[in-house]
Amino acid sequence: MDGGQSKHIPAASGQPSGPAAHRVGTPDILSRLWAHDAADGLASRTPGYSAKAGLNPSQGASVNLALSVLILLAARRLTLDADLLTGLGAVVFASLIGLRLTACLVPPAWAARRTLAPSALPRASVIIALYRESAVLPVLIAALEAIDYPADRLEIRLALEADDHDTIAAARALKLDQKYRVILVPEGGPRTKPRALNYALRFCSGEIITVHDAEDRPHPRQLRIAAESFAAAGPDLACLQAPLNWFNREECWLTRQFALEYAAHFHALLPLYARLGWPLPLGGTSNHFRAAALRRAGGWDAWNVTEDADLGFRLYALGYRSNVIAPMTLEEAPTRIWPWICQRSRWLKGYAQTLAVHSRSDSASSGPRSGLGLGMTLGAALISALLHAPLAAACLFGLVSGQFGGSACLLYGGFLVAGYGAAALSAATGMRRAGLSVRLGDLLTMPLYWPLQSWAAVRALYQLATRPYFWDKTEHGISRLADPACISPSPPPSSVWPVAARSSSSDAGAPASPRGPNADRV
Repeated sequence: MDGGQSKHIPAASGQPSGPAAHRVGTPDILSRLWAHDAADGLASRTPGYSAKAGLNPSQGASVNLALSVLILLAARRLTLDADLLTGLGAVVFASLIGLRLTACLVPPAWAARRTLAPSALPRASVIIALYRESAVLPVLIAALEAIDYPADRLEIRLALEADDHDTIAAARALKLDQKYRVILVPEGGPRTKPRALNYALRFCSGEIITVHDAEDRPHPRQLRIAAESFAAAGPDLACLQAPLNWFNREECWLTRQFALEYAAHFHALLPLYARLGWPLPLGGTSNHFRAAALRRAGGWDAWNVTEDADLGFRLYALGYRSNVIAPMTLEEAPTRIWPWICQRSRWLKGYAQTLAVHSRSDSASSGPRSGLGLGMTLGAALISALLHAPLAAACLFGLVSGQFGGSACLLYGGFLVAGYGAAALSAATGMRRAGLSVRLGDLLTMPLYWPLQSWAAVRALYQLATRPYFWDKTEHGISRLADPACISPSPPPSSVWPVAARSSSSDAGAPASPRGPNADRV
């Protein structure tokens, strides 16, 4: 690695960082050009795939029409057939309930893998984008040091904002070895995680690119399993998503509810999406990419605040697929309502951005699975978040007051019970598959947790109109259960990875054209 035997961390930026800076520093003009490309490369080369472009004229007209209908309905100047609305709503909710029940019944099919000797493992690059994370940096390094991967085939890039002096000082104080390199991301906008990832990607030489977050505790063998899974697959496999949960899940009621939600998503729903051949709405961490496919897709969209989910759909549109592996990563969950609302608002705002990007005619995939997957994942998440609290309140009020009688009472009451029952069952199933314990009381109080999403959804839509690219940062290192030794546990014995026999490679290429091989599969 660069920097020789210097005690200082090499800094990949035009701004010096100790004696080693002259040997590894990037000329200022070059760092500025790279920073500009990190922010606007995708938006300038393929604007149809970037959230920077906003809504196109047809999308804007559709939004205006929908808002006009809602206003007229609220003012009682327009009436719609109640039976028609009820029927449409019943179809949508029945589909979502059926999807969750199917996820409970169908066991996960983790990606097949081919065992590789240490000398046969590909070179891997791990990127962690950090901003104001000095408190958790030592714990992060302890988790990264536990990764079971040959040191001569592993490089770790810490992407730090150039003006984040506290985190830079904390990184220098750790005196890291030569597989680490600090990348100082030049100041500029938008100040988002995907911009930092794009900039750091310039300094990665691995065939596999792995993304982790500052508070992550990945399973030590997760990277090795990902490499062996890529070796067993063809070049169309671009990304492997590891499941996530929380190391502080037992801290309070909110963290336990969040753990149930994550278990349902990563151990029940995502494996089902992979089985169905749908594009995967990737999580923001523990993504493992083929470097060639990632670069061909143009990297991350710096203007999308859920760059992970967006990239999963873009990879699919270009003819690639994603899959899931079993080794888990533990993160730090918010312990208070307001940080949870802020984090969820950013996610929902990003879902709306991703829906807008991938429903454009110039970027949408031609396959029906892409549209169905987009609607049943991000679309359903956004709409249910917006409508959950008001619809649940209306149903409860109608049932209690007696305004719903006869068949209507059975219909609305049945959907309410079935919806919560399916959610609780998928959460319990996911927790069991993850090898985590679950309390009956937490399952029974899930109806108190889900209405919080409506608060976050309203805030997300407000920010979408006023601050669409603002990154609402989640604070880390505040949990009283933060423990440097809290590394992700092994999955339960029932989680096995079938062994395949075929290796794979991936061709390098420039950012792809909007119409990729999904119409003509790789």
